[in-house]
Order: sequence, then C-alpha cells, then structure tokens
Amino acid sequence: MLQISDARIDELIAEDVPYVDLTTEVMGIGDRQGTMRYFTREGCVVAGTPYASRVAQRLGCAVSWAEAPGARVDAGAELLVVRGSAECLHKAWKVGLNLLDHLSAVATKTRAMVDEAHAGNPRCEIMTTRKSMPGAKDLLMHAVMAGGAWPHRLGLSETILVFENHTAFCGGFEGFLEMLDSMRSRCVEKKLFVEANAEQAMELARRGVDGIQLDKVPVGELSDLVRELRAIDPRVTLVASGGIDPSNARAYAATGVDALATTAPYNAKPVDMSARMSAGR
Repeated sequence: MLQISDARIDELIAEDVPYVDLTTEVMGIGDRQGTMRYFTREGCVVAGTPYASRVAQRLGCAVSWAEAPGARVDAGAELLVVRGSAECLHKAWKVGLNLLDHLSAVATKTRAMVDEAHAGNPRCEIMTTRKSMPGAKDLLMHAVMAGGAWPHRLGLSETILVFENHTAFCGGFEGFLEMLDSMRSRCVEKKLFVEANAEQAMELARRGVDGIQLDKVPVGELSDLVRELRAIDPRVTLVASGGIDPSNARAYAATGVDALATTAPYNAKPVDMSARMSAGR
C-alpha cells in the first residue's frame, strides 16, 4: 500500500476542520456516542478506505470494518464502519466521504481500462501519466493501483523520457541522435525512452533505445508499425499514448504495444456515496 504520512492525513483533516465543528458544539451533542457507516449507491471498485480509516482514527474514532482497496462492490455495499463520539464522527464525515467517492471513481475507471486493455492483449498494461491534479498525486496513485494500473512516471527524477521539447534545445531530432551514445553512457542504471512519430521510431529502434512512446499514432496504423519496430529490435518497449480512454483501450492494446499511457482515469466523475450515522453504542 502507498505510504502516506500522518502529517498528510492531518492536512486533509485541517482543510475541512480548521478549528472546531461549530454545529456539534452549539448543539451540545459532542460527547454522545454513535456509529457511522459509509456506503455506495453505485457499483464500483473501492479505493481510499485505508486513508478514510486513518482520518477517523486521527480524530479519535475506532474503525470496526473497512473494505479492501481494489474490491468490486455492488450498489448498497458498506465500505467503512467507524464508531466514536458525535464530535469525532462529524469531523471525519466529509473528509472520509470525499476520499472514498473521488478515489473509488478513479479506481473504477482505471479498472475498466485495464479490463479493456487485457481483453485486447493480456500483456498490455495501463499506465497513468503525470497530468494529475497538483497536490493529489499520492492519493491518485493509490486509486490507480487499486484499479489495477501503474503510474507511468511519478516525476522527472525517474526514467529518462525525451520529448520534442527537449530536442528543441539540441538541434532537433538529428541533433539528439548525435548525442544519444553519450547520453546512454551517462545513465547506465536508467532506461532511456523517447517520444516519437512513426518515422523517428524506426531510427530509434535501430539505435537501440530502451523504449519508444508512440504519441497519437492512429490505431489503424499502429499494428503495422509495431511489427516493423519489433522486427528491428524485439526487446524494445513500446508505449502508445495520446487520446487513449476506455472506448479505445482494447483496440490500442490489440496492436501489440506493451503499455498504454493515459490521463483518462483522473477525469472520472465521483461515485455516488453517502454515510449514515446512528446514536448509541
């Protein structure tokens, strides 16, 4: 499971509860004990339960039960049950709910894409890009992994990935090819990937790069290109990117690429979820 610090959990709480739950204080019900049950009104793939649980615990509640991330559940299913004082339950309420409905949405859409990709090619994986909401990467990575996918790159300090924006500073694609050997000698422990069009991809395969990201190549042209690139270098990793979503993931995967890079799961509509509270132990 993704590591998230207590300080991060406290940040999530402070965003919704900067000082006090004024309603509970004014009503004078803060010390009364009760139970809160989170549930979903839609079938979904669950994500966020470990962090919603930690929110509740940091606020003094006890977690009685939590559904596992990655579980497929039907409408009406309970996701998390917590017990504590009315004050603690109300402070945890919306922070936990927002985590569950947003992250489960991402996990659900991710799982749909994974299933489509595997139907077209069981060896083709879904990878999510860095185009996520700033400040939410840790939570989104949890949701993506709960949905059965992997992050493409968590940041610039990982795999070397050369874009056109990089080659613009070294004389274009031809200038980049001239420096390719020296680059490889400087990054002996890292893989070297390059985003390229079809013509550039052929040259890169001949030059022995570790991987090629094929951006916005129409699916109807991609199968032939993949075969040609594999004939040049059977070991090269091929990633398709650009406009890939649940509607076309199966077709792109069937072209024989190793992975599909996508931003689509981040745009998932929150799952319809809610919470019920009841008084008493």
